[in-house]
Amino acid sequence: MTPTVGQGMDSATLLESMRAKKALLEGHFELSSGLHSDRYFQCALFLQYPKESGAAAQSIARVVKELNIDVVVGPAMGAVTFSYEVGRACGTRALFTERKEGEMALRRGFSLEEGERVLVVEDVLTTGGSAREVILVLESLGAKVVSAACLVNRSGGNPFQDMGIPLVSLSDVEARTWQPAECPLCAAGGKAVKPGSRPGA
Repeated sequence: MTPTVGQGMDSATLLESMRAKKALLEGHFELSSGLHSDRYFQCALFLQYPKESGAAAQSIARVVKELNIDVVVGPAMGAVTFSYEVGRACGTRALFTERKEGEMALRRGFSLEEGERVLVVEDVLTTGGSAREVILVLESLGAKVVSAACLVNRSGGNPFQDMGIPLVSLSDVEARTWQPAECPLCAAGGKAVKPGSRPGA
Protein backbone atom coordinates (compact mmCIF):
# COMPACT_ATOMS: atom_id res chain seq x y z
CA MET A 1 0.00 0.00 0.00
CA THR A 2 1.51 3.31 -1.07
CA PRO A 3 -0.43 6.23 0.42
CA THR A 4 -0.56 9.70 -1.11
CA VAL A 5 -1.38 12.18 1.62
CA GLY A 6 -1.74 15.94 1.22
CA GLN A 7 0.31 16.97 4.24
CA GLY A 8 2.42 13.84 4.23
CA MET A 9 4.76 12.36 1.66
CA ASP A 10 3.96 10.15 -1.32
CA SER A 11 6.25 7.65 -3.03
CA ALA A 12 7.57 9.98 -5.74
CA THR A 13 8.34 12.74 -3.27
CA LEU A 14 10.05 10.31 -0.92
CA LEU A 15 12.36 8.90 -3.61
CA GLU A 16 13.12 12.35 -5.00
CA SER A 17 14.06 13.55 -1.53
CA MET A 18 16.20 10.45 -0.92
CA ARG A 19 18.13 10.97 -4.16
CA ALA A 20 18.70 14.64 -3.33
CA LYS A 21 20.08 13.68 0.11
CA LYS A 22 22.18 10.80 -1.31
CA ALA A 23 20.12 8.34 0.70
CA LEU A 24 19.42 6.43 -2.54
CA LEU A 25 22.56 5.33 -4.38
CA GLU A 26 23.00 3.40 -7.61
CA GLY A 27 25.99 1.19 -8.41
CA HIS A 28 27.23 -2.16 -7.02
CA PHE A 29 26.56 -2.79 -3.35
CA GLU A 30 26.62 -5.50 -0.70
CA LEU A 31 23.52 -5.30 1.46
CA SER A 32 23.32 -6.16 5.16
CA SER A 33 21.61 -9.41 4.10
CA GLY A 34 24.76 -10.39 2.17
CA LEU A 35 22.98 -10.05 -1.17
CA HIS A 36 24.41 -7.85 -3.92
CA SER A 37 22.32 -5.12 -5.53
CA ASP A 38 22.41 -2.27 -8.00
CA ARG A 39 20.72 0.07 -5.50
CA TYR A 40 21.47 0.98 -1.92
CA PHE A 41 19.32 2.88 0.56
CA GLN A 42 21.08 4.68 3.40
CA CYS A 43 17.97 6.00 5.11
CA ALA A 44 19.88 7.67 7.92
CA LEU A 45 20.83 10.38 5.43
CA PHE A 46 17.12 11.00 4.85
CA LEU A 47 16.02 10.59 8.47
CA GLN A 48 18.48 13.23 9.71
CA TYR A 49 15.99 15.82 8.44
CA PRO A 50 13.07 16.05 10.91
CA LYS A 51 10.75 17.88 8.51
CA GLU A 52 10.99 15.18 5.82
CA SER A 53 11.03 12.20 8.18
CA GLY A 54 8.10 13.69 10.07
CA ALA A 55 6.09 14.06 6.85
CA ALA A 56 6.82 10.43 5.95
CA ALA A 57 5.77 9.31 9.43
CA GLN A 58 2.51 11.24 9.18
CA SER A 59 1.67 9.45 5.94
CA ILE A 60 2.08 6.09 7.66
CA ALA A 61 0.15 7.27 10.74
CA ARG A 62 -2.84 8.21 8.60
CA VAL A 63 -2.94 4.82 6.92
CA VAL A 64 -2.82 2.88 10.22
CA LYS A 65 -5.12 5.23 12.12
CA GLU A 66 -8.01 2.77 12.22
CA LEU A 67 -5.79 0.04 13.71
CA ASN A 68 -5.78 1.74 17.13
CA ILE A 69 -2.03 1.38 17.66
CA ASP A 70 -0.79 1.47 21.27
CA VAL A 71 2.96 1.26 20.66
CA VAL A 72 5.39 1.65 17.76
CA VAL A 73 8.52 -0.52 17.81
CA GLY A 74 11.52 -0.55 15.46
CA PRO A 75 14.81 -2.45 15.47
CA ALA A 76 18.07 -0.68 16.26
CA MET A 77 19.86 0.91 14.73
CA GLY A 78 18.26 1.79 11.43
CA ALA A 79 14.68 2.20 12.57
CA VAL A 80 15.18 3.90 15.96
CA THR A 81 14.75 7.42 14.64
CA PHE A 82 11.88 6.59 12.32
CA SER A 83 9.97 4.56 14.91
CA TYR A 84 9.99 7.58 17.20
CA GLU A 85 8.73 9.83 14.39
CA VAL A 86 5.92 7.38 13.64
CA GLY A 87 5.13 7.14 17.35
CA ARG A 88 4.91 10.92 17.52
CA ALA A 89 2.61 10.99 14.49
CA CYS A 90 0.43 8.23 15.96
CA GLY A 91 0.39 9.81 19.42
CA THR A 92 1.80 6.64 21.02
CA ARG A 93 4.84 5.38 22.86
CA ALA A 94 7.80 4.41 20.71
CA LEU A 95 10.30 1.71 21.65
CA PHE A 96 13.17 -0.08 19.96
CA THR A 97 14.64 -3.54 20.10
CA GLU A 98 18.34 -4.34 19.89
CA ARG A 99 20.58 -7.35 19.79
CA LYS A 100 21.99 -8.97 22.92
CA GLU A 101 24.52 -11.72 22.20
CA GLY A 102 23.19 -11.90 18.66
CA GLU A 103 19.53 -12.24 19.65
CA MET A 104 16.90 -9.53 19.17
CA ALA A 105 15.51 -8.33 22.50
CA LEU A 106 13.56 -5.57 24.22
CA ARG A 107 15.99 -3.98 26.67
CA ARG A 108 16.67 -0.79 28.69
CA GLY A 109 13.62 -1.28 30.88
CA PHE A 110 11.17 -1.17 27.97
CA SER A 111 8.11 -3.34 28.50
CA LEU A 112 4.79 -4.19 26.90
CA GLU A 113 1.43 -4.96 28.42
CA GLU A 114 -0.39 -8.13 27.47
CA GLY A 115 -2.44 -7.51 24.35
CA GLU A 116 -0.97 -4.10 23.49
CA ARG A 117 -1.41 -3.36 19.79
CA VAL A 118 1.94 -2.80 18.12
CA LEU A 119 3.08 -1.34 14.82
CA VAL A 120 6.53 -2.63 13.83
CA VAL A 121 8.46 -0.06 11.81
CA GLU A 122 11.53 -0.44 9.58
CA ASP A 123 13.37 1.98 7.33
CA VAL A 124 14.04 -0.36 4.37
CA LEU A 125 12.78 -3.91 3.89
CA THR A 126 14.87 -6.24 1.76
CA THR A 127 14.23 -9.70 3.19
CA GLY A 128 12.31 -8.50 6.26
CA GLY A 129 14.52 -10.63 8.48
CA SER A 130 15.16 -8.10 11.25
CA ALA A 131 11.53 -6.99 11.41
CA ARG A 132 10.43 -10.63 11.57
CA GLU A 133 12.72 -11.12 14.57
CA VAL A 134 11.14 -8.07 16.21
CA ILE A 135 7.65 -9.43 15.59
CA LEU A 136 8.53 -12.78 17.17
CA VAL A 137 10.04 -11.08 20.24
CA LEU A 138 7.01 -8.85 20.74
CA GLU A 139 4.57 -11.72 20.32
CA SER A 140 6.53 -13.76 22.85
CA LEU A 141 5.93 -10.91 25.32
CA GLY A 142 2.18 -11.06 24.79
CA ALA A 143 1.83 -8.07 22.48
CA LYS A 144 -0.34 -8.14 19.35
CA VAL A 145 1.48 -6.99 16.22
CA VAL A 146 -1.29 -5.56 14.04
CA SER A 147 0.81 -4.25 11.15
CA ALA A 148 4.31 -3.55 9.89
CA ALA A 149 5.37 -0.37 8.07
CA CYS A 150 8.42 0.93 6.27
CA LEU A 151 9.74 3.82 4.25
CA VAL A 152 10.91 1.63 1.36
CA ASN A 153 9.88 -1.93 0.52
CA ARG A 154 12.26 -3.62 -1.90
CA SER A 155 11.23 -7.16 -1.00
CA GLY A 156 8.87 -7.58 -3.93
CA GLY A 157 5.89 -8.34 -1.71
CA ASN A 158 4.92 -8.65 1.93
CA PRO A 159 7.56 -10.67 3.85
CA PHE A 160 5.10 -11.09 6.75
CA GLN A 161 2.13 -12.40 4.80
CA ASP A 162 2.67 -15.90 6.19
CA MET A 163 2.39 -14.42 9.68
CA GLY A 164 -0.92 -12.74 8.85
CA ILE A 165 0.57 -9.27 9.32
CA PRO A 166 -0.22 -6.55 6.74
CA LEU A 167 2.47 -4.20 5.47
CA VAL A 168 2.27 -0.47 4.79
CA SER A 169 5.08 0.97 2.67
CA LEU A 170 5.55 4.53 1.46
CA SER A 171 7.38 3.30 -1.61
CA ASP A 172 7.61 -0.11 -3.27
CA VAL A 173 10.89 -0.17 -5.19
CA GLU A 174 12.08 -2.78 -7.63
CA ALA A 175 15.77 -3.30 -6.98
CA ARG A 176 17.58 -6.31 -8.34
CA THR A 177 19.44 -8.50 -5.87
CA TRP A 178 21.69 -11.51 -6.38
CA GLN A 179 23.59 -14.04 -4.34
CA PRO A 180 27.29 -13.03 -4.55
CA ALA A 181 28.16 -16.10 -6.65
CA GLU A 182 25.44 -15.20 -9.16
CA CYS A 183 25.98 -11.43 -9.29
CA PRO A 184 26.40 -10.21 -12.90
CA LEU A 185 28.10 -7.04 -11.65
CA CYS A 186 30.80 -9.19 -10.03
CA ALA A 187 31.02 -11.33 -13.17
CA ALA A 188 31.70 -8.14 -15.14
CA GLY A 189 34.70 -7.43 -12.90
CA GLY A 190 33.05 -5.09 -10.42
CA LYS A 191 33.54 -5.15 -6.66
CA ALA A 192 30.61 -4.65 -4.32
CA VAL A 193 30.97 -1.98 -1.67
CA LYS A 194 29.24 -1.60 1.69
CA PRO A 195 28.31 2.09 1.81
CA GLY A 196 27.51 1.97 5.52
CA SER A 197 31.01 0.70 6.31
CA ARG A 198 32.94 3.30 4.36
CA PRO A 199 34.80 6.03 6.30
CA GLY A 200 32.40 8.84 7.03
CA ALA A 201 29.38 6.78 5.94
